[in-house]
Amino acid sequence: MLDAVQDVRAPVYLLRDTDGPALFRTPQADCDTLPPLYPEWLGDPAFLATHGCRFPYVVGEMARGLATVEMVVAAQQAGLIGFFGAAGLAPAEIEDAIRRIQAALGPEADGWGSNLIHSVHERGYEDAVVDVYLRASVRRVSASAFMALSPAIVRYAATGLARNADGGVRRRNFVFAKISRPEVAAHFLSPPPATLLDALVSSGALTPEEARLAAEVPVAADITVEADSGGHTDNRPLAALFPAIAAQRDRLVAQHRYKESIRLGAAGSLGTPGAVASAFGLGAAYVLTGSINQAAIESGLSDAGRAMLCEAGIADVAMAPAADMFELGVKVQVLRRGTFFATRAQRLYDLYVAHDSLESIPAAERARLEKELFRASLADIWKTTRDHFAHAEPGEVTRAEADPKHRMALVFRWYLFHASRWAAEGIADRRADYQIWCGPAMGAFNAWAADSFLEPASHRTVAQIARNLLEGAAVITRAQQLRTFGIPVPAAGFAFRPRPLG
Repeated sequence: MLDAVQDVRAPVYLLRDTDGPALFRTPQADCDTLPPLYPEWLGDPAFLATHGCRFPYVVGEMARGLATVEMVVAAQQAGLIGFFGAAGLAPAEIEDAIRRIQAALGPEADGWGSNLIHSVHERGYEDAVVDVYLRASVRRVSASAFMALSPAIVRYAATGLARNADGGVRRRNFVFAKISRPEVAAHFLSPPPATLLDALVSSGALTPEEARLAAEVPVAADITVEADSGGHTDNRPLAALFPAIAAQRDRLVAQHRYKESIRLGAAGSLGTPGAVASAFGLGAAYVLTGSINQAAIESGLSDAGRAMLCEAGIADVAMAPAADMFELGVKVQVLRRGTFFATRAQRLYDLYVAHDSLESIPAAERARLEKELFRASLADIWKTTRDHFAHAEPGEVTRAEADPKHRMALVFRWYLFHASRWAAEGIADRRADYQIWCGPAMGAFNAWAADSFLEPASHRTVAQIARNLLEGAAVITRAQQLRTFGIPVPAAGFAFRPRPLG
């Protein structure tokens, strides 16, 4: 029984008689055949064909280069899709990373892309990054943290649209929209608004033909439904969120009379084969993993940070204020075990809400912040912050000098920004301040990998993580198939232990 479950690449033969169903490894007279099941077949075949990958599996774009060039290359070479973690990096840094990826894989290689994060504060940032992607012919972009469409993401999606011989619309560029709310999903499931397309045509960013074709298709052909995850998250359970977005997708496809459907992927809390199998069981065209890849050797996280992740349990996470949307009260999910970041970041937000300026904070509290968090005077931190924004976004400086509360926000965001950098660089005396984006999938993965070859951080590669999760998902899917035929599959049939896979 267990051999038949584990050996998913071999057919299984089922015979029903008065004594009940029986299972055989060789053909029998009047038997039913359960065909082979390959990990490659768990998702949507159209996803594989469109994006030139072997497996329906995406290695997500962990921000600030944590999803490194090396990770993207390793993922693509393993038959996965890898996205470079461009969020928070300067356009020049992103362009350099793209060149390195293309040098390693070849300029025509499929199966990879890069991130475009919505920028609340630096209005020109998105346009500058899209300029890089269009110049470098980056064909896939994972759009994250968007609350509404921006001209930049529409320009990227619509550039290069052309009419097929059969009358359909052919895309040059593909948007993977990462969403966790139906109201945000609606923007990407629909064509861009006419006013936005008209403005892009008027500015010369799109041709009239590209705008006309963009009005016939959704902004994104692939929607990543993100459940409880590391970083920006609404903490939604996938089993509730995915069906809601799928129903919304079906309504909008019918409403707009698209010639093709829109693929839905699943992300968040995917750290075990059972979780991956359940995502495909919900109808996911592909799965995307994030937190668990930070512990991989190709990650841009420091050795110290990876070691902390490898010790995490399911409950060792907390919500903390986000650096990019601090004033809005938006939070990200981070590692709690071994770091005080979540507590300290929340203290900064509470002070921001309670006071109108740095000067109105009680002197004893200011002194405590300078000693424990900033390790410098608030005046010095403001000078450093001012110098940064004077170059990156001068309007922020003008606003801060006129609005003391905004100046306080920028100073507090300095700590939130540097906390993730300290973790990436492994600054030893800042270990208590490490900001490591992490969801409960990390703890679930660690529990599954315990006492296996994947337990040590040195053995965790994106390829081995992905192959084991997919292989295990196939085994669990096969076990469930046998159960639906009436075969009494034991609990051990739904278990898969990590093993080196080629």
